[in-house]
Amino acid sequence: MKKTHIAGILIIAVAIGAIISTIQDSSTYASFAQARENPSIEFHVIGELNKEKGMDYNPEINPNVFSFYAFDKEGEECKVIFNGTKPQDFERSEQLVMLGSVKDEVFVCSKILMKCPSKYNDGQEEVIITANTTEADS
Repeated sequence: MKKTHIAGILIIAVAIGAIISTIQDSSTYASFAQARENPSIEFHVIGELNKEKGMDYNPEINPNVFSFYAFDKEGEECKVIFNGTKPQDFERSEQLVMLGSVKDEVFVCSKILMKCPSKYNDGQEEVIITANTTEADS
């Protein structure tokens, strides 16, 4: 075999390996119960803020820890800890998409997508919040 054939086969093998690893690492939409059953996997949980229970954010002690309670689509409530600052107008959000995993019966969230009411976008505005970063998508 020629060296170019061997190099081509190696490139194809690396590409297939990269595709397989990407598919395995991709997160899926789930409930808090599914996230609790698989604590080593990151999930997207769709839910809404429980406005009856308080939110805990004390920037004087630690500005990068914000906790709250949320319901998933199945109605199950779970405490959520977000490793970042409290998003502006968080209380006004209609729906949350939280990316994270369960640790010690708490959903530890690394990214939040908030869907908030807006008078400019037919009632929907998406705001993506990551640790110490804010992006707004219209």
